Amino acid sequence: MNFKKIAIYWMRRDIRLHDNAAFYEALKSGHQVLPIFIFDAHILMHLPTRDARVLFIHQELEAIQKTLRDMGSDILFFHGSPMEAFQSLLQKFDIAEVHASRDYEPYAQKRDKQIFDLLAERGIPFKGKKDHVIFDKNEITKDDGKPYTVFTPYSKKWKSKLTAYQYKPYPNEQYFDRLWPSKQADIPTLESMGFESFQFSFPGKDVDTHILSQYGSQRDFPAIRGTSRLSLHLRFGTVSIRALVQKALPHEKWLNELIWRDFYQAILFHYPHTIDQAFKPAYDRIPWRKDEEGFKRWCEGRTGYPLVDAGMRELNATGFMHNRVRMVVASFLTKHLLIDWRLGERYFAEKLLDFDLASNVGGWQWAASSGCDAAPYFRVFNPESQTEKFDRDHIYIKHWVPEFGTSKYTLPMVEHRFARERVLSVYKEALA
Repeated sequence: MNFKKIAIYWMRRDIRLHDNAAFYEALKSGHQVLPIFIFDAHILMHLPTRDARVLFIHQELEAIQKTLRDMGSDILFFHGSPMEAFQSLLQKFDIAEVHASRDYEPYAQKRDKQIFDLLAERGIPFKGKKDHVIFDKNEITKDDGKPYTVFTPYSKKWKSKLTAYQYKPYPNEQYFDRLWPSKQADIPTLESMGFESFQFSFPGKDVDTHILSQYGSQRDFPAIRGTSRLSLHLRFGTVSIRALVQKALPHEKWLNELIWRDFYQAILFHYPHTIDQAFKPAYDRIPWRKDEEGFKRWCEGRTGYPLVDAGMRELNATGFMHNRVRMVVASFLTKHLLIDWRLGERYFAEKLLDFDLASNVGGWQWAASSGCDAAPYFRVFNPESQTEKFDRDHIYIKHWVPEFGTSKYTLPMVEHRFARERVLSVYKEALA
């Protein structure tokens, strides 16, 4: 061990100490390791002051700091820009190398390039490690090396390449004696960063094997607890994707959902313009309606379509929405109301606990038919038939729309048949 220099482990969307690829590489570097976390002001400035995701991250980091202090080490926190944080680190420490998990979002790529260049000027390597996906970048491609843009062949190649090596856990715990023995300042308070502290109940990290065994038959029914509710933990890396894939192997339907995450991360990496442009360029010609009142009613769950309204009210109240309902409400905004998918994507980005840019953009472009492997434009979800299939007894609807079935419930803001004919005509003309 070289005790004169330290290795920095930069925790980002991998908020855990166990089975953590970048942390493991730092611990194996031959240097004592100082974990750091940066509350990135560029990201935080766009969030509301009462944001459950910031609360969640803060709580998880508090627990990690306690664990590290119990071992005689600590985590060093910064609030500001990553560039400022690393300039400060370079002044205070003799840094041998920096380790972090890869992030494929456009802002993260730009941020990491700046830090890479800063460190390179001083001869310090910045080493990225795959962690929140099983396969990344160019690991799953067509035979000609080009990225897949259709899920089914991508998933087949993904499964064919999967071996026990890909989901083998990293034994971080074996090397905790290589942590830098120091005590740093306490984590910044939420209030000091401009956020509120409040009570909120977050889903747990445990995998319910009964839910996984019934996932294929129950996942589409929002009134049933038929999904894992682990998406929040996957988003921020408080659970390991490798551990979840190992548990998913006997349950193909659930495994496919994990593969969708890898697929959308790969799409975002190869096609970063899709965060605000259609994957299929022709779909940017669609003349979306300017309807502020209609968008407001959709946001508030006052469309007159009970399944849509239930979904939006659940989202606003809890930060969660069932996946089947997400498809219905997204289709309703883009197809029934002909409102730009980008507005819906941004609203979800503001509200969803599990907001992940790649999956959110992918899902919204799927609903709008503008994305890769998207639903064809002539597929328009009928909220009434979706209700009949997946909430026939209105259990989910009545929970979130208590005035449903009474004179107090609003009338539908648009008639389904009219909306379907309108969107088909608009899309057909725009794509002609």
